[in-house]
Amino acid sequence: MIIIMLNNIKPKTGRLLISEPFMADPNFKRSVVLLAEHGEDGTVGYILNQVGNLVLNDVIHDLWDAKNYIYFGGPVAADTLHFIHRCYDKLQSGEPIGDGLYWGGNFETLKILINTNAIQQDEVKFFMGYSGWDQGQLDREIEQNAWMVSDAFNPDLIFGNDDEKLWRDVIVNLGPKYAHISNFPADPSLN
Repeated sequence: MIIIMLNNIKPKTGRLLISEPFMADPNFKRSVVLLAEHGEDGTVGYILNQVGNLVLNDVIHDLWDAKNYIYFGGPVAADTLHFIHRCYDKLQSGEPIGDGLYWGGNFETLKILINTNAIQQDEVKFFMGYSGWDQGQLDREIEQNAWMVSDAFNPDLIFGNDDEKLWRDVIVNLGPKYAHISNFPADPSLN
């Protein structure tokens, strides 16, 4: 049996996963996932386009005016808070994941910077939970065409707030060969 993969870009830290248009798993339906880690031990990422109902000061009460939305990062450890940022110059901490993006960092310093308005909302994104795959699991899902991988995107997309548009924009950015996928209906029975 020959499997035709949607695209041939391999997953790697700093790349995006884009769910196929009809993915049945509600956790990942029309999702875009930033990979924060991909290696021999597995993969960790954060869903970029599933905003939650909470803002940061709903969960961290000493962040008085922090109105940053908290996104659903994935179904793993859904009671934990994570963040990615592009303000290493201010925070001086975090694991580099490429293109000026960083994963985590010193949270106490981040809280001070947020409370003194030294960090803007479009410099950091918060997540409850994360997405995780065991070693080889993500590769198998990609072979089954559950995901496409993007290695060329504008990092500004990551910090935007238009969840509906993000999935489409990232697919269109893959090139003309993939652009038609962005117009597929969410419900295949409507096609």
